[in-house]
Amino acid sequence: MKLRCAVLDDYQGVALTSADWSPLADRVDVRVLREHLADRDAVVAAVEDCEIVVIMRERTPFDAELLARLPRLRLLVTSGPRNASIDIAAARARGVVVCGTASSPEPPTELTWALLLGLARHVRTEAQALRDGGPWQSTVGTDLAGRTLGVVGLGKIGARVAAIGRAFGMDVVAWSPNLTEERAAEHGARLAEDKTDLFASADFVSLHLVLSDRSRGVVGEPELRAMRPSAYLVNTSRAGLVDGEALVRALREGWIAGAGLDVYDTEPLPADDPLRTLPNVLALPHLGYVTEANYALYFGGAVEDIEAFLAGTPVRELP
Repeated sequence: MKLRCAVLDDYQGVALTSADWSPLADRVDVRVLREHLADRDAVVAAVEDCEIVVIMRERTPFDAELLARLPRLRLLVTSGPRNASIDIAAARARGVVVCGTASSPEPPTELTWALLLGLARHVRTEAQALRDGGPWQSTVGTDLAGRTLGVVGLGKIGARVAAIGRAFGMDVVAWSPNLTEERAAEHGARLAEDKTDLFASADFVSLHLVLSDRSRGVVGEPELRAMRPSAYLVNTSRAGLVDGEALVRALREGWIAGAGLDVYDTEPLPADDPLRTLPNVLALPHLGYVTEANYALYFGGAVEDIEAFLAGTPVRELP
């Protein structure tokens, strides 16, 4: 009898075409759910008969309560090498193997610059005016050359963002809790004296920290108030790094010039969320990792994880 596998939150309907699932055809029945399941009851109803579930990043959290309601579940595969929305300890206690996949740092790096450039050159405003027959040239762009780029977190993605900033002729300053002057210099950045110094001196601040108890809320009212009224914040990392209420106030009251956002506390973003309508926000629906090559890594890795699990030798288990 075949095992049953559900692939959740395949918004674009590309899971089965982004990888070759044929090696599983004689052992696993795979079904795809394109619509987001908003609560535990909906998730249980959709996958309670499944031994295998494949999830996309943190779109659908698997906490202890949900895991307890899925007694048939034996393998949970998440895209990417980590997933803070899975209770790993609870899964392990229930005998559920949790595996991840590879993920490329290039797509979020590229999207970071799409947002940053869009803010600097007022792309949203000018493109909409052109479509609506509005004014021809109503804004003046912000130059990048000679300006300061603040990078919070200089890991795989942050280091790439810094390199592109240098290519634009920007002065790059970096900060994270454990960043050293030597590591900053390796990536062509200078180490900020402290976090406040980075926010106060940068024309653009881009966030690239892993979300943890330590980093949650690392950008709050003090940091936003330290920024210049002409400065922009870009977040393609995790919404929890920023105090959301303070950010909305900063945008409404003009503490900062604007924000480029790709991540939110609740996804999909509620229809009445102010971030959808604030004029100084350039917002995208969490597209940082959504590219053809990255999806090939995600879903190809999911097939590999399932094959290895069936062979009794799981790979890429999350610690």
